[in-house]
Amino acid sequence: MKKHFPEFLATFIVVFCGTGSIIINQISGGIIGHSGIAVTFGLVIMAMVYAFPKAQFNPAVSLSLALFGLLNKVDAAKNIAFQFAGAFAASVVLKLIFPEALTLGATIPSGPHMQSFILEIFLMFFLVLAALKVGEYTKEIQAFTGVVVGGVVLLEAMFAGPISGASMNPARSFAPAILSGNLDGLWIYLTAPFIGAIGAFIVWKWLKEI
Repeated sequence: MKKHFPEFLATFIVVFCGTGSIIINQISGGIIGHSGIAVTFGLVIMAMVYAFPKAQFNPAVSLSLALFGLLNKVDAAKNIAFQFAGAFAASVVLKLIFPEALTLGATIPSGPHMQSFILEIFLMFFLVLAALKVGEYTKEIQAFTGVVVGGVVLLEAMFAGPISGASMNPARSFAPAILSGNLDGLWIYLTAPFIGAIGAFIVWKWLKEI
Protein backbone atom coordinates (compact mmCIF):
# COMPACT_ATOMS: atom_id res chain seq x y z
CA MET A 1 0.00 0.00 0.00
CA LYS A 2 2.83 2.40 0.87
CA LYS A 3 4.20 2.05 -2.67
CA HIS A 4 0.97 3.31 -4.21
CA PHE A 5 -0.04 5.86 -1.58
CA PRO A 6 1.72 8.76 -3.42
CA GLU A 7 -0.85 8.27 -6.19
CA PHE A 8 -3.63 8.83 -3.67
CA LEU A 9 -1.96 11.82 -2.04
CA ALA A 10 -0.87 13.57 -5.26
CA THR A 11 -4.30 13.12 -6.86
CA PHE A 12 -5.99 14.31 -3.68
CA ILE A 13 -3.92 17.50 -3.66
CA VAL A 14 -4.46 18.16 -7.38
CA VAL A 15 -8.23 17.73 -7.14
CA PHE A 16 -8.49 19.57 -3.81
CA CYS A 17 -6.57 22.62 -5.06
CA GLY A 18 -7.73 22.55 -8.68
CA THR A 19 -11.44 21.97 -8.26
CA GLY A 20 -11.28 23.90 -5.00
CA SER A 21 -10.22 26.98 -6.96
CA ILE A 22 -13.26 26.54 -9.23
CA ILE A 23 -15.58 26.24 -6.23
CA ILE A 24 -14.11 29.25 -4.45
CA ASN A 25 -14.26 31.28 -7.65
CA GLN A 26 -17.97 30.47 -7.98
CA ILE A 27 -18.96 31.27 -4.41
CA SER A 28 -16.81 34.41 -4.25
CA GLY A 29 -18.35 35.96 -7.33
CA GLY A 30 -15.44 35.30 -9.65
CA ILE A 31 -12.57 36.77 -7.61
CA ILE A 32 -10.10 34.10 -8.76
CA GLY A 33 -11.18 34.23 -12.39
CA HIS A 34 -10.52 31.87 -15.27
CA SER A 35 -6.83 32.77 -15.43
CA GLY A 36 -6.44 32.17 -11.71
CA ILE A 37 -7.99 28.73 -12.01
CA ALA A 38 -5.66 27.84 -14.89
CA VAL A 39 -2.65 29.03 -12.90
CA THR A 40 -3.79 27.02 -9.87
CA PHE A 41 -3.99 23.82 -11.89
CA GLY A 42 -0.64 24.46 -13.53
CA LEU A 43 1.12 25.21 -10.26
CA VAL A 44 -0.33 22.29 -8.32
CA ILE A 45 0.56 19.86 -11.12
CA MET A 46 4.09 21.26 -11.25
CA ALA A 47 4.43 20.90 -7.48
CA MET A 48 3.21 17.30 -7.51
CA VAL A 49 5.58 16.31 -10.35
CA TYR A 50 8.49 17.44 -8.19
CA ALA A 51 7.08 16.19 -4.88
CA PHE A 52 6.21 12.73 -6.23
CA PRO A 53 8.39 12.20 -9.34
CA LYS A 54 7.54 8.50 -9.61
CA ALA A 55 3.78 9.02 -9.41
CA GLN A 56 1.49 9.50 -12.40
CA PHE A 57 -1.65 10.73 -10.57
CA ASN A 58 -3.57 10.27 -13.81
CA PRO A 59 -5.33 7.01 -14.82
CA ALA A 60 -4.79 7.67 -18.52
CA VAL A 61 -1.05 7.92 -18.02
CA SER A 62 -0.87 4.82 -15.82
CA LEU A 63 -2.86 2.75 -18.33
CA SER A 64 -0.72 3.94 -21.24
CA LEU A 65 2.50 3.09 -19.40
CA ALA A 66 1.15 -0.41 -18.79
CA LEU A 67 0.01 -0.90 -22.38
CA PHE A 68 3.45 0.01 -23.70
CA GLY A 69 5.29 -2.19 -21.23
CA LEU A 70 6.73 0.67 -19.16
CA LEU A 71 4.77 -0.20 -16.03
CA ASN A 72 3.71 -3.50 -14.51
CA LYS A 73 0.01 -4.06 -15.21
CA VAL A 74 -0.78 -4.95 -11.61
CA ASP A 75 1.00 -1.83 -10.38
CA ALA A 76 -0.85 0.24 -12.97
CA ALA A 77 -4.22 -1.12 -11.80
CA LYS A 78 -3.36 -0.34 -8.18
CA ASN A 79 -2.15 3.13 -9.13
CA ILE A 80 -5.41 3.84 -10.91
CA ALA A 81 -7.43 2.62 -7.93
CA PHE A 82 -5.49 4.91 -5.59
CA GLN A 83 -5.86 7.82 -8.02
CA PHE A 84 -9.63 7.52 -8.12
CA ALA A 85 -9.71 7.10 -4.34
CA GLY A 86 -7.66 10.27 -3.90
CA ALA A 87 -9.93 12.22 -6.22
CA PHE A 88 -13.05 11.04 -4.38
CA ALA A 89 -11.53 11.85 -0.99
CA ALA A 90 -10.72 15.38 -2.15
CA SER A 91 -14.22 15.91 -3.54
CA VAL A 92 -15.80 14.62 -0.33
CA VAL A 93 -13.74 17.04 1.76
CA LEU A 94 -14.64 19.92 -0.57
CA LYS A 95 -18.31 18.97 -0.38
CA LEU A 96 -18.14 19.11 3.42
CA ILE A 97 -16.32 22.47 3.40
CA PHE A 98 -18.49 24.03 0.68
CA PRO A 99 -21.96 22.42 0.89
CA GLU A 100 -23.34 25.24 -1.25
CA ALA A 101 -21.17 24.19 -4.22
CA LEU A 102 -23.47 22.71 -6.84
CA THR A 103 -20.93 21.25 -9.25
CA LEU A 104 -17.87 20.68 -7.01
CA GLY A 105 -15.70 21.86 -9.90
CA ALA A 106 -16.93 19.19 -12.31
CA THR A 107 -15.89 19.50 -15.95
CA ILE A 108 -19.00 20.24 -17.98
CA PRO A 109 -18.90 20.92 -21.75
CA SER A 110 -20.06 24.41 -22.66
CA GLY A 111 -20.81 23.46 -26.26
CA PRO A 112 -21.45 20.30 -28.31
CA HIS A 113 -20.15 17.13 -26.70
CA MET A 114 -18.16 16.13 -29.75
CA GLN A 115 -16.39 19.49 -29.70
CA SER A 116 -15.15 18.92 -26.15
CA PHE A 117 -14.37 15.26 -26.89
CA ILE A 118 -12.03 16.13 -29.75
CA LEU A 119 -10.52 18.99 -27.80
CA GLU A 120 -9.78 16.78 -24.78
CA ILE A 121 -8.07 14.18 -26.98
CA PHE A 122 -5.67 16.78 -28.36
CA LEU A 123 -5.08 18.39 -24.97
CA MET A 124 -4.03 15.08 -23.47
CA PHE A 125 -1.99 14.18 -26.53
CA PHE A 126 0.01 17.41 -26.31
CA LEU A 127 0.51 17.07 -22.55
CA VAL A 128 1.75 13.48 -22.57
CA LEU A 129 3.92 13.94 -25.65
CA ALA A 130 5.61 16.97 -24.08
CA ALA A 131 6.33 15.01 -20.90
CA LEU A 132 7.70 12.03 -22.83
CA LYS A 133 9.95 14.15 -25.01
CA VAL A 134 11.44 16.02 -22.05
CA GLY A 135 12.19 12.67 -20.43
CA GLU A 136 14.40 11.68 -23.37
CA TYR A 137 17.10 14.22 -22.76
CA THR A 138 19.85 14.87 -20.22
CA LYS A 139 19.27 15.01 -16.48
CA GLU A 140 19.65 18.77 -16.64
CA ILE A 141 16.73 19.02 -19.06
CA GLN A 142 14.71 16.35 -17.24
CA ALA A 143 14.98 18.54 -14.15
CA PHE A 144 12.54 20.89 -15.87
CA THR A 145 9.87 18.19 -16.31
CA GLY A 146 7.66 19.70 -13.63
CA VAL A 147 7.89 23.14 -15.17
CA VAL A 148 7.08 21.79 -18.64
CA VAL A 149 4.16 19.63 -17.51
CA GLY A 150 2.75 22.32 -15.23
CA GLY A 151 3.23 24.90 -17.98
CA VAL A 152 1.40 22.81 -20.55
CA VAL A 153 -1.48 22.22 -18.13
CA LEU A 154 -1.67 25.98 -17.45
CA LEU A 155 -1.57 26.75 -21.18
CA GLU A 156 -4.26 24.24 -22.07
CA ALA A 157 -6.49 25.20 -19.14
CA MET A 158 -6.14 28.84 -20.15
CA PHE A 159 -7.36 28.44 -23.73
CA ALA A 160 -9.54 25.32 -23.60
CA GLY A 161 -11.00 25.57 -20.11
CA PRO A 162 -14.01 27.68 -21.16
CA ILE A 163 -15.04 25.03 -23.71
CA SER A 164 -14.25 21.57 -22.31
CA GLY A 165 -13.01 22.33 -18.82
CA ALA A 166 -9.54 21.10 -19.83
CA SER A 167 -9.72 18.02 -17.65
CA MET A 168 -6.98 15.78 -19.07
CA ASN A 169 -7.55 13.46 -16.12
CA PRO A 170 -10.42 10.94 -15.76
CA ALA A 171 -10.13 10.82 -11.96
CA ARG A 172 -10.23 14.61 -11.67
CA SER A 173 -13.51 14.70 -13.63
CA PHE A 174 -15.17 11.52 -12.36
CA ALA A 175 -15.15 12.26 -8.63
CA PRO A 176 -16.80 15.72 -8.60
CA ALA A 177 -19.27 14.67 -11.30
CA ILE A 178 -20.47 11.65 -9.32
CA LEU A 179 -20.64 13.41 -5.96
CA SER A 180 -22.43 16.46 -7.37
CA GLY A 181 -24.67 14.55 -9.76
CA ASN A 182 -23.47 16.56 -12.76
CA LEU A 183 -23.07 13.70 -15.23
CA ASP A 184 -23.59 15.68 -18.44
CA GLY A 185 -20.77 14.77 -20.81
CA LEU A 186 -18.94 12.67 -18.23
CA TRP A 187 -18.25 10.04 -20.89
CA ILE A 188 -15.99 12.56 -22.64
CA TYR A 189 -13.61 12.76 -19.69
CA LEU A 190 -13.58 9.00 -19.20
CA THR A 191 -12.58 8.28 -22.80
CA ALA A 192 -10.80 11.22 -24.47
CA PRO A 193 -7.81 11.38 -22.08
CA PHE A 194 -7.09 7.68 -22.64
CA ILE A 195 -7.23 8.11 -26.40
CA GLY A 196 -4.99 11.16 -26.28
CA ALA A 197 -2.44 9.54 -23.97
CA ILE A 198 -2.23 6.34 -26.00
CA GLY A 199 -1.87 8.39 -29.17
CA ALA A 200 0.99 10.34 -27.60
CA PHE A 201 2.82 7.13 -26.68
CA ILE A 202 2.40 5.79 -30.21
CA VAL A 203 3.82 8.96 -31.77
CA TRP A 204 6.61 9.15 -29.20
CA LYS A 205 7.65 5.57 -29.86
CA TRP A 206 7.52 6.11 -33.64
CA LEU A 207 9.68 9.24 -33.38
CA LYS A 208 12.26 7.36 -31.33
CA GLU A 209 12.57 4.75 -34.08
CA ILE A 210 13.38 7.33 -36.78
